[in-house]
Amino acid sequence: MSWTLLLLAGLFEVAWAIGLKYTQGFTRPLPTLLTLAAMAVSVLLLAQAVRHLPLGTAYAVWTGIGAVGTVLLGIVLFNEPASATRLLCVGLIIAGIMGLKLMT
Repeated sequence: MSWTLLLLAGLFEVAWAIGLKYTQGFTRPLPTLLTLAAMAVSVLLLAQAVRHLPLGTAYAVWTGIGAVGTVLLGIVLFNEPASATRLLCVGLIIAGIMGLKLMT
């Protein structure tokens, strides 16, 4: 259950990171509200996950999910570069997340 909470926390981290783009510097009320809500949910889920997972592992996986998801959605939604080197680096983050999962 803790890993499921951590996965959800990471997905909400992606949501708020992407949401930042839509807030336009927190000048748009609805995107700002949704982004702040996603931030709160993400941190609350992370807090629940670290009750049963090592803090360092949980934090690294949480930020890793956020980084991978944000990069991939940035490519899809905002036409950000998808170079082979960039995708290789994303793959390394995924490998790190999987390694941490296997070690706990």
